[in-house]
Amino acid sequence: MADNNITIPRGSKMSETLLKLKPYLAMVSLQFGYAGMYIISMVSFKHGMSHFVLSVYRHVVAFLIMAPFAFVLERKIRPKMTLPIFLRIMVLGFLEPVLDQNLYNLGMKYTSATFGAAIVNVLPAITFIMALIFRLETVNVKKLHSLAKVIGTVITVSGAMVMTLYKGPILDIIRGHGHDAQQNATADSTEHHWVIGTLMLVGSCGGWASFFIVQSFTLKKYPAELSLTAWICLMGVLEGGVVTLVFERDMHVWVLGWDSRLLAAVYSGVVCSGIAYYVQGMVIRERGPVFVTSFSPLCMIITFALGAIVLAEQVHLGSIIGAIFIVMGLYTVVWGKSKDPIASTAPSKGEKIAELPVTDNTKSISVSVTSNTTGGL
Repeated sequence: MADNNITIPRGSKMSETLLKLKPYLAMVSLQFGYAGMYIISMVSFKHGMSHFVLSVYRHVVAFLIMAPFAFVLERKIRPKMTLPIFLRIMVLGFLEPVLDQNLYNLGMKYTSATFGAAIVNVLPAITFIMALIFRLETVNVKKLHSLAKVIGTVITVSGAMVMTLYKGPILDIIRGHGHDAQQNATADSTEHHWVIGTLMLVGSCGGWASFFIVQSFTLKKYPAELSLTAWICLMGVLEGGVVTLVFERDMHVWVLGWDSRLLAAVYSGVVCSGIAYYVQGMVIRERGPVFVTSFSPLCMIITFALGAIVLAEQVHLGSIIGAIFIVMGLYTVVWGKSKDPIASTAPSKGEKIAELPVTDNTKSISVSVTSNTTGGL
């Protein structure tokens, strides 16, 4: 039976530092990937792309990319598939690939990429509350780092609320091409659609938070991130395909050209479904779902900049003020999470352990994975 330790060559403080920074670097990198997806998706929608079809093609690409790696790299550690695990995978395939993505994309079409990226910042608060309910997170008000997670969540949500409720004057920091066209498009968007879009975006956050929680539970019984990613993508294709056939009766919507529609499907499939699901699974098992979601404010700031340049979206003073609060809350939550004891993910006696080797060019790290761990990109 494998030892439940992470083995690192002694005498290498740089290796230890890089290992500690790995979850942070992984999550920051993903935020750039997500921001790019938001912009590319909005461009593809303007070219007639159906958000239902985009979700299906996205997971077709992700499955084709991730399945071979899962088959080869995890053939020795992949747990046996059982009915309870398969049912959880079906739920995961619905929560994120179908529910979250379609609600988010439709809500973003009714509002804007910048506004959508801002609303996503309620995700850490929703996930934190759900994690408390399912006992994936604990709060001890006598501990400073534990209290920091609560305060940081409140600050983050407050910043998001400022961005939503207070617009303020337009800050024309970057005047992109098509600025006038963007103003006309905004004027044509009715308040009714804006409210519906906001509700859809909030609903997508609920689906995304639920996905993180269920994924955390699933990884306890099925600690093979690549295989789980491939299964989620496959379920997303099957379930999303059925939903698309119900809502999109015109078969022409399935046709892609050599334009932004194809780019959106390939980019989002490789970066935001394939790689993101796998990396999120690794970080969730090590740090928990709240740690993963607390990085979403960075994506908002990146999207602000890209939206102003590429889509000529307007940036308001309220957005800047809210972003400052959100970043403050982000680092408060991350600081609190960094003080959580890593030992909380250690297996108890009698649990089966699968050993997953992780190697780079200079060293070999043996990471022990339990089938019933309590923590968890």
